[in-house]
Amino acid sequence: MDKVGELSKQQKEDEKLLLAKVVDKIKMAEGRNRFQNTDFLNLAEQASVMKLLETRNCDIYEMWGGFPQAERKMLIIFPQNIATENYKFKIYNQIMTVLRITLPKELWGTYEHKTYLGALIKTGVIREKIGDIIVKNNGADIIISADMIKFLDMNLSSLTRFQKSKIEFLKLEELEYVEPKKEILKITVASMRLDCIVAELARCSRLESAELIKAERVFVNYKEELVGSKQIKENDTITIRGKGRFKISKIIGNTRKGKISIEIEK
Repeated sequence: MDKVGELSKQQKEDEKLLLAKVVDKIKMAEGRNRFQNTDFLNLAEQASVMKLLETRNCDIYEMWGGFPQAERKMLIIFPQNIATENYKFKIYNQIMTVLRITLPKELWGTYEHKTYLGALIKTGVIREKIGDIIVKNNGADIIISADMIKFLDMNLSSLTRFQKSKIEFLKLEELEYVEPKKEILKITVASMRLDCIVAELARCSRLESAELIKAERVFVNYKEELVGSKQIKENDTITIRGKGRFKISKIIGNTRKGKISIEIEK
């Protein structure tokens, strides 16, 4: 079996395990009359879980990542009789929190998303315990699972890169959201097929773009897409794991050579 096939097989096994855990949590929420939650889920996992919830007729739940624009979210299943908005908000702050890292002034503007993620992973925290990372000029606000507070409080400041930084754990309402910077790109493609567009966005060959899609690394409008021939439309959003998120903001028209010119918002 090739590497793509092995990756796909492992992802299928991981998906089965995740869905089995979700089924158990639904039963526990119903049986114990108490909320249940998962760790943070990526876009593919969220799509799989949503399909399951539809078949299970489970309607008292939320996908929440700490703020409306969050990409990584926890599934929270609520008991039928106590799922009020006030109760939900209380639970959000109970299961997740904001880790704020404020850098010394000499380091402002020097750290990226991968710097913070790499540091958290280095301490021993698994990726599923980490939500979205909001990078600011003077540091970052990071959504984390609340059960990691004590561990990170003991270990994060020991890392060399954060020894002079201020480390705080705050409530979700204290989050400082910074709108991600957007870049306008223009590409030309032979057709509006997904694999054609992914090849341009990821700067790879059509064969490599097909492998990215087959490896379940491509999402259209936040849903996993495995069909390379899918036709993409204006305002569709394409997410390529490891490459970024791209919105088809405008189909400009045909070039003299018959290709299609597209304006992309990255």
